[in-house]
Amino acid sequence: MTNIALVVMDTLRKDSFDEHFDWLPGARYENAWSPGGWTVPVHATLFGGLYSSELGVYAKTTALDCEKPVLAEHLSRAGYTTRGFSANANIADAFQFTRGFDEFHHSWRGRRRDPDIVDWAEFISETRGEGPTRFLRAVRRCFADDVDTVESLKFGVRMKARDLGIASIAGEDDGASEVLDLVESTDFGDDEFLFVNLMEAHGPYNAPEEYRTVDVSANPSFEETVGDGPEADPADVRQAYEDCVRYLSDVYRDIFAELREEFDVVVTLSDHGEMFGEDDVWGHNHGLYPELTHVPLTVWDGGDAVETREETVGLLDVYRTVLSAAGVADDEARGRDLRADRGSRSYLTERHGLRSERISHLRNQGYDEATVERYDAPLNGAVVEDGSYGCETLDGFRTWGDTDEATVRAAIDEVVDTLAVRDVALGEGQDLPSDVEERLSELGYV
Repeated sequence: MTNIALVVMDTLRKDSFDEHFDWLPGARYENAWSPGGWTVPVHATLFGGLYSSELGVYAKTTALDCEKPVLAEHLSRAGYTTRGFSANANIADAFQFTRGFDEFHHSWRGRRRDPDIVDWAEFISETRGEGPTRFLRAVRRCFADDVDTVESLKFGVRMKARDLGIASIAGEDDGASEVLDLVESTDFGDDEFLFVNLMEAHGPYNAPEEYRTVDVSANPSFEETVGDGPEADPADVRQAYEDCVRYLSDVYRDIFAELREEFDVVVTLSDHGEMFGEDDVWGHNHGLYPELTHVPLTVWDGGDAVETREETVGLLDVYRTVLSAAGVADDEARGRDLRADRGSRSYLTERHGLRSERISHLRNQGYDEATVERYDAPLNGAVVEDGSYGCETLDGFRTWGDTDEATVRAAIDEVVDTLAVRDVALGEGQDLPSDVEERLSELGYV
């Protein structure tokens, strides 16, 4: 059997990958596109082989609870040992992303969604601007709530230390060093699948001290991405991000050196990028801009050569590529085996508004309903075969490349018409605002 590793470098922009990962061998897809702009729906596609709307993984329903078998389940049934590691708190057991894995590990930050630990990140987001006494409230929650008090306190201290760049308390990184230890110490067999999510390029942008060139200790908060953007110098914020990417490149070089000794196929990609003020947009919560959806993708299956591939492909293809390498079929899946098909295709991109907690945060911070509705808008985009891209934005439709708006809109409509949408948001009692429901209806989603 073929040993296969799938490595997601969360939030790594394509331009940053090009600058810092020229050492990575394999087929490098220069025109690869993500189906979305943030972690959960994209991982749903990677694991489920369909668009996130078909799997029922929307902004307001983020569990991978679809009935169809997902990637690790297929491979496990085929006799694979399935192992996973996630530094991202969203890709966790709490959201059923560990389905089919024989073992699954989380970094310290990946435990944010552990129900036994106080969710410090959500608490900080909800109480931002209330002053330092809010942390005393959080500490009281560690004792009063039905949680593991010691682990909750340790997590809070570690998270704050990470924001402040205190590596001696927070740890060297967000989990990459743990992954390196894992692949070095694991006795892999002949029928292995390994999934890894690395968060070193995700905010807060705190590279290890020897990589740090600017004094920026955190990425913009969610609140700062709404409106005019952060007060920090955009150039400094971007440089802090690049410092993290340089570290990620170096540590992944060591990880990849171990993987290539044990695995026959290694797929390396980013789930989405990041915005640094382009079009006055920050982070990855507010759109489908090409800085978010044009992503790195490399498929290595031996050797040291770098093969540049120019065809238009999508992360939608990764699921079938992995299964095909394992000799496993899933007739329900979209996409194709990238190692066998060199053609260009069109792909849909989807955004289903904001997560419920983001909406609550905006309301708690005093934003009016017009602002909430604006930022909660569902959006669609598409890349067409020649690599041109277009998408709906909060301010209208935009295109990039040589193809006109009508052609891109036609590509969107063509895919939307084929979507077998799993109506989780309405069918299972999710709280969907009426304007969002109306917009989804216009797009043929409900």
